[in-house]
Amino acid sequence: MARRPSVAIALGGGGARGIAHVIALEALDEMGIRPIAVAGTSMGAVIGAAYAAGLGARAIRAHVMRVLRNRSDVMGKLLRARVGRFSDLVLRGRGNPVLLDPEIFLELFWPAGMPEFFDDLAIKTFVVATNYSDCNEIVFSSGPLRPAVAGSMAIPGLFRPVESGDRVLIDGGAVNPLPYDLLFGDADIIIAIDVTYGGRSRLKRVPSPLESMFGAAQIMQGALTAQKIRRQSPHVLIRPSVEQFGLLDFFRAGQILRAAEAVRKDLETALEAEMKTFRRA
Repeated sequence: MARRPSVAIALGGGGARGIAHVIALEALDEMGIRPIAVAGTSMGAVIGAAYAAGLGARAIRAHVMRVLRNRSDVMGKLLRARVGRFSDLVLRGRGNPVLLDPEIFLELFWPAGMPEFFDDLAIKTFVVATNYSDCNEIVFSSGPLRPAVAGSMAIPGLFRPVESGDRVLIDGGAVNPLPYDLLFGDADIIIAIDVTYGGRSRLKRVPSPLESMFGAAQIMQGALTAQKIRRQSPHVLIRPSVEQFGLLDFFRAGQILRAAEAVRKDLETALEAEMKTFRRA
């Protein structure tokens, strides 16, 4: 009997757009396919680690919708995750009253009971961050989980960098926004979910300074991903139609999930085709 090919999945960065990853994971669950490895960057690392911890995709969806349902509660948590106070900026000329601590952020927004270490995850997991000190990519697959994921999501201007030993970590999207390349050799079929595709909103108006900053980051990440795909593409590349959403559109989670719904069928069709190709090989 021909064996069933193994599958691994990479979840890319993209802020709120990354909520679309839930649809892809739901599709795998519905097909009865359990990835043997997960690689994630930024929001992809946040969701990927929760999935690797043993949460089903439906449970992750329910958690996302529950924590984002009450705006007052979300704002209260964000205030608790702030790095500094307004007085630090005004009186001492340092600190940033709107900068968030990514490790506290994860503690407040991640599902309860998340493992402390990579070794406690049910699925082999890779988390990508940028080593700001050495200007290069760093990949975590062992050791403490939360600092690695916090570093991976530490978007400059939004989260403060994470200190990990003698390294300073920032957003992994700066070096590897869609880390499917880490999975070659671990599985027969590599799936990549790219939520940066499209780069930015098609709005004709002049963007605000914040929109420009985050939009430029998404354009850069899209360019990096395009270059990597030209060199070596994953077996299955899925791009949810979420380019109309901004990096911080978390309160539009329901709309993002609905916009990405086509991913369910797209992934099923592409994956079945790859499996047939694998069996014939």
